[in-house]
Amino acid sequence: MSPTEASTETIRHQLDRILAGRGFVGNERLSKFLRFVVEQQLLGKADELKESLVGIEVFGRAPGFDPRQDSVVRTEAARLRVRLSQYYGGEGTGDPVVIELPKGGYTPVFRQPEAAGEKTPPGRNSAPWRRGTRLWLTITLASLALVLAAGGSWVGHKSAPIAIAVLPLNNLSEDPANDYFADGLTGEIIRNLSIIDGLAVRSQTSSFAFKGKQQNIRDAGKQLDAEYILEGSVFRSGQQLRINARLVRVRDDFPLWSGRYDRELTDAFAIQDEISRGIVNGLRLKLGRGRRRYETSTEAYDLYLRARALPIQHGQPGFDQSIGPLEEAIAKDPSFAPAYAGLAMAYAVRSGQSRQDIPDEVRKLRAAVEQAIRLDPLLAEAHDALGRLYARDARWVESEKSFQRAIELDPGSSASHTGFALYLLRSLGRVEEALDQLRIAEKNDPLSPQLQFNLGNLLISAGRYNEAASYCNKLPADYPERNMCLGRALLGQGRTEEAIRIFIKSGGVNRAYLGYAYARSGRREEAEKLVTDRSPRPLGQAVVFAGLGDKERTLEALDRMAVVGPVRMGAILSNPEMALLRGDPRLKTLRKKVGLPE
Repeated sequence: MSPTEASTETIRHQLDRILAGRGFVGNERLSKFLRFVVEQQLLGKADELKESLVGIEVFGRAPGFDPRQDSVVRTEAARLRVRLSQYYGGEGTGDPVVIELPKGGYTPVFRQPEAAGEKTPPGRNSAPWRRGTRLWLTITLASLALVLAAGGSWVGHKSAPIAIAVLPLNNLSEDPANDYFADGLTGEIIRNLSIIDGLAVRSQTSSFAFKGKQQNIRDAGKQLDAEYILEGSVFRSGQQLRINARLVRVRDDFPLWSGRYDRELTDAFAIQDEISRGIVNGLRLKLGRGRRRYETSTEAYDLYLRARALPIQHGQPGFDQSIGPLEEAIAKDPSFAPAYAGLAMAYAVRSGQSRQDIPDEVRKLRAAVEQAIRLDPLLAEAHDALGRLYARDARWVESEKSFQRAIELDPGSSASHTGFALYLLRSLGRVEEALDQLRIAEKNDPLSPQLQFNLGNLLISAGRYNEAASYCNKLPADYPERNMCLGRALLGQGRTEEAIRIFIKSGGVNRAYLGYAYARSGRREEAEKLVTDRSPRPLGQAVVFAGLGDKERTLEALDRMAVVGPVRMGAILSNPEMALLRGDPRLKTLRKKVGLPE
């Protein structure tokens, strides 16, 4: 019996009846166990009901616990099966739904008693109960509708997540080399807060736009579109830490909460937890699943923070640089799940770079992401990396599920929304959905030049050139791909000569688009000369040939690029420069070759 056949409301009502029974009242462990597995099944997450997840979520085990050495889940599951059997053999006789937990797994099943010949005993007709339940449900829903109608505006306001930003912690240590520790710790606080229900935490990319600047709370709050700001400082001397933090309401500079911590370095995780708790209490929220506990050695944690600070300080190249210290952290502590998740994401970014040995990088990515999820199934970053891995393998269904799981675990992660948009949705031609995801990412990361570039690029793919130009113009003057973004938007607007001047000004990086613009303006000889004289890479050749309207040579150049894989090829084919190939049967062959749907 599936949840849809019984209706989720009926199953939940049955669950409540069981938990009110003699065998469950007062037994918090078994009640929590049963409610968790039933709810996961009703939410369509039965495939995630692994022993490690149950141990973490139900029994409070630390991420990375070994079920082979700690049998709490198996032991409690056996007790739960006995209690369910006792319930249905006594006070639950004749109930309309039977909930069971089959041996060998943790996924409950729901069935009708009649299916197994368990007839309802005489005098226990359940029809009146069902009619009464429907009447009760109807009255309740009607009453709820009236309440919502009367107070809808208040409910809508209160249910909206609270926007909060974490400004970079000031490094008060005499040694500026300790900047990495302050930056890495800031990033970890952002990560901790971002998985707390009720908070919309601004991304570290936007927060770190304020690093080294005089921090005016109101200005920062306005630029980050945040209602509250967390600011503070960190002083490290050897193994001693002093951290000061305070939460400030932006509209009136009112401090809601502050904390000072004089601890040893080994207490860093506890400090992060206390900061989260202080903010949650100050904002009258529930901590919920946002509270995560990890333990590791001082050496491993220091290496981990050093690695996490590198992408903050150096952008995309920082991911590449972070691999070494993350591998060292894992060598120090092979059970530290966040280090594997960070390593998986670093490999995911690195393997997308054409200069890398992609098969080798993907192998390393796969090993890191599998270990991260085994140690802690609730790490959003690991599921994000898994989504990117599946996309590279053209396993689109699994990729989409992984991205959705990452976003479910951390709705405010601009990285997960961006990965979903660029790795899967754009590659599959679902451009409008990709734009929706980038808009969400933009809300949480409003000051990121990379995100503005991605939006500009995707708007060009959607043919929305005026909007694209506005994003391209937002990019800093020294942003490497600003002129390419703006020139392509101008081409779409029909301002070809302006685009040519921009491409010439920016030099070799835009040579292919210069050739395309020459071809579109009728300067075919100059376009051909760019291809023959300077021998651009196959992608550049494909762009120029497309501008010349030469399908044959365009397809031939793209065919030589098939090794780039489905994600990059999907992005190329979504570009307006490739519009001439639409409808050509040879394009279907190329798409199939790289693993893209026809």
